[in-house]
Amino acid sequence: MKWRYYAEDVLPVWVAEMDVPLAEPVAQAIIDAVALGDTGYPSGTAYAEALAAFAAKRWGWTPAVERMSIVPDVMLGVVEMFRLVSHRDAPVVVNSPVYPPFFQFVESLGRKAVEAPLGADARIDFGSLEAAFVRAGRGAVYLLCNPQNPTGTVHTAAELEEVARLSRVHGVRVVADEIHAPLTTADFVPYLSVADDGLSLMSASKAWNLAGLKAALAIAGPGSARDLARLPEEVSHGPSHVGILAHTAALTDGVTWLDALLEGLQENRALLTDLLAEHLPAVRYSPGQGTYLAWLDCRGLGLGDDPSRTFLKRGRVALNSGLPFGTGGAGFVRMNLATSPEILTEAVERMARAWRET
Repeated sequence: MKWRYYAEDVLPVWVAEMDVPLAEPVAQAIIDAVALGDTGYPSGTAYAEALAAFAAKRWGWTPAVERMSIVPDVMLGVVEMFRLVSHRDAPVVVNSPVYPPFFQFVESLGRKAVEAPLGADARIDFGSLEAAFVRAGRGAVYLLCNPQNPTGTVHTAAELEEVARLSRVHGVRVVADEIHAPLTTADFVPYLSVADDGLSLMSASKAWNLAGLKAALAIAGPGSARDLARLPEEVSHGPSHVGILAHTAALTDGVTWLDALLEGLQENRALLTDLLAEHLPAVRYSPGQGTYLAWLDCRGLGLGDDPSRTFLKRGRVALNSGLPFGTGGAGFVRMNLATSPEILTEAVERMARAWRET
């Protein structure tokens, strides 16, 4: 999608696909499956066991395999968690600006999204969050993005503990989208490590570039085990068996590859900082500690609420418009850093030319 959605002369730095070679252990797992003709239905708990072992080594937290269920992907898993813990028209609280499908999936369910805008520092504003909980009412759901997309903020243990406290006070259930968890340079804190009554969705898809190999895991804390146990059995039929094999191989044998990726992303964050200082000094950018996304404040360029239109039309650079991310997105664009330094450099140079020509 990243390279085929736009015309050939457009440089794509938008959708969350990485320009990286596939991790060799992942590729080998797929090759082995095809050689064996192992392309049937999924079975067993190898994926859950791999995630538990990865989490224990990476984050010092070991989720219980018996409290995990395979789901087709993170957002479809989120929808299933909503159904488990809330009535069909319960509102959903989100921290804007946030990943646009949060709004799209909520609306497709016939529910209302209640925004709790982040603070100016791109962190959770707890006054805003509590006010949103009050507006949403008891029985609502809070869809937490951890790490946060698009800002790259990695929530601290103290912040997550306050989330858990407020959710209990106001009778709001927490579902955490933690798909970007492996892509963090700061200490990542899983929500379920501080709150036992939440539900989390995790996957290897973002960190190892496996979006086309569908598979994710829904995880329950001890206090949510009964909720997850009600997940319809047919939901587990949705993931790809080959996807599960690939994700398992990534978590088990792809850690060296991941560490190299994280180093490259750090280098690209530094490069982007330098490029913007040289070519677009009016753009404000605070490198995040998670994801491979850059949230660029372009309001100083005078390009209106949707600067991505100018960058695409005049510069032939495709970025994500900030508008679909909700409150706080006007005047911003989201850039995908997971590409080569050469492409990143060309993208910023094109953006600068586009701005100068306006």
